[in-house]
Amino acid sequence: MHDAQDVGTDSAVTLVRMEEHVDEKPGESDSTSSSETIDGQPQREGWDNKIQYILAQIGFAVGLGNVWRFPYLCQKNGGGAFLIPYFIMLMLEGIPLFYMEIAIGQRLRRGSVGVWNHIHRYLGGVGIASMVVCFLIALYYNMIISWAFFYFFNSFQSPLPWKSCPVMPNMTINNHSVEVAECAETSPTSYFWYRNALDISPSINEPGSPVWRMCLSLVVAWLIVFIGMFKGIKSSGKVVYFSATFPYIVLVIFFFRGITLPGSMDGVAYMFTPDMSRLADATVWRDAATQIFFSLGLGFGGVIAYSSYNDLKNNCRKDALTVASINCATSIFASLVIFSILGFKAHHRSEQCMDHNIIKIHAFFNEYNPDHNMNDVAVQMDRKNYIHLLDVMNETFYSDNETAPEILKHWLSINVSTCTIKDELQEAVSGPGLAFIAFTEAMINMPGGPFWSVMFFCMLINLGLGSMFGTLEGIITPLRDLGLRIPKEAIVAILCLISLAIGMIFTLRSGMYILDIFDTYAGTLPLLMIAFFETIGVAWIYGFSRFSDDLKLMLGDDGPGLFWRATWCVISPLCMLTLFVSSIVTLAIKTPQYEVYVLGGEKTKMKVDYPGWAIGFIICLIFCSIIWIPIIAFLRWRGYLSYTSVDSASKKGPTNSYVA
Repeated sequence: MHDAQDVGTDSAVTLVRMEEHVDEKPGESDSTSSSETIDGQPQREGWDNKIQYILAQIGFAVGLGNVWRFPYLCQKNGGGAFLIPYFIMLMLEGIPLFYMEIAIGQRLRRGSVGVWNHIHRYLGGVGIASMVVCFLIALYYNMIISWAFFYFFNSFQSPLPWKSCPVMPNMTINNHSVEVAECAETSPTSYFWYRNALDISPSINEPGSPVWRMCLSLVVAWLIVFIGMFKGIKSSGKVVYFSATFPYIVLVIFFFRGITLPGSMDGVAYMFTPDMSRLADATVWRDAATQIFFSLGLGFGGVIAYSSYNDLKNNCRKDALTVASINCATSIFASLVIFSILGFKAHHRSEQCMDHNIIKIHAFFNEYNPDHNMNDVAVQMDRKNYIHLLDVMNETFYSDNETAPEILKHWLSINVSTCTIKDELQEAVSGPGLAFIAFTEAMINMPGGPFWSVMFFCMLINLGLGSMFGTLEGIITPLRDLGLRIPKEAIVAILCLISLAIGMIFTLRSGMYILDIFDTYAGTLPLLMIAFFETIGVAWIYGFSRFSDDLKLMLGDDGPGLFWRATWCVISPLCMLTLFVSSIVTLAIKTPQYEVYVLGGEKTKMKVDYPGWAIGFIICLIFCSIIWIPIIAFLRWRGYLSYTSVDSASKKGPTNSYVA
């Protein structure tokens, strides 16, 4: 036990306690675990091996956003041109911050609270803010996993339940069953998602009652999370062997299946065709920076928590470059897979559109018989010559002055489109719309649809669980580092139960609208501020030269070069500050809106303004985490929380003891 003056602590509350002892079995040691004593530091729980640690970091970094967010951003922001700002922001923001978090966690061997308490007493609130953000994100993230569980369980039937519309009971027209009107107005996949799964309400002001199907799915999701986490990294570390590798197996299978489907290359070509003019739009650069930032899990505390169990001499720079590169490559590869499947869907819908329009054109000529000698042309129309003959018809009707106005009016009224695959791919879809509507529609038209559906949703579940483990580790490790003296199993159980109880708000009929608030605002601005203070804390308060000495000690080389110094000290903080300011400006000049699902109009989905109470909730959601940064700093500055500063200059490294 070290003397009190060697340990930063607030004696008044356990908030400022640094680290508790974690016992290891005698003789348990590994090149990547921290079970042995280094530089006089006591034992700490560690990874079984290096592969387990890398898989855990990959599982945390690679999540649902790689599959349904990155492809959408590429499609929205210039296709292949989006990769230019993406790679630039990866180099200037993503990799430097990811490397910094891994290195500082490994050097100080603490969770997010312990790390920032050690660096400076005024930064203690940064770790608390990270914990709050992790908790808020875990609440809604596991609801998304619950949706995947619901679809996964429904995939074990043929035909898939979202393949066709349900019919009205005891109602027929000309001996044909009548489809439910709501489904007929939209599509079977859309109806199943909004009505069968969510039973969504038409407004956030109409919460409705909990949907029992979603309640059961949420219980299952939190039970799986508890089983994977209750032994800490000793249990989650075992789970990652499957949860981190299975998604890649599925992606490879989907890739080889996808590229053999008709229309797949049209989808891939559409996505990666560059629109260089989009690079002049500042929004494209902001989207690239934001995607890099959140894809790597920066500011959550999970990266720091995982690396705190590493051996002091572990090559953290190599780990950072490896995980960041795999994360980036996964996003691009997942985009290939997604758009090959969406290309097939577009091809199928294009053929359906042509068949439908050909019937309408034949009916038009049979009824009006326009005097243009076009009847023979209409009879010959099929999928292969559809676009060419449609152009001929349009040119004839519009250019011939003898066309009767009444005939032209009726021709316009049948609203015949070109039905090209590109037209079908124009609609950008992201998030739940991509996974639960667009992708499910593609799978019902694939041979062996139920098999592909099971594989796809099993992949989403594993991607989600990998990120959930890292997110919860960003809460559990700091709690134990604060000196919480109860078994880790109890901490995990209590956390899961509380999260389950609060998460029930997402099972309401308006739950998706509330989840969208959490997804959009709970992490965006807070994590930018957290990472900004992290970078300032390490580069300027802890000091670049001192951090450089730590890296020399850990890596055994000459330390970081000019690139790392420039990014940590100047470029990365400026990027985050610019992102934060631009996000605040965007939020201030435009009233926040959300998308509602309605019936009885030309559109089933439309944007509406949030009500006043929801805007107030958004503000509270943003500030309930970052408010801890100034609060802790102010209380320590004024002396309301007593604090004994850490002996930062000690070459022996941080102690693992605390003062009550």
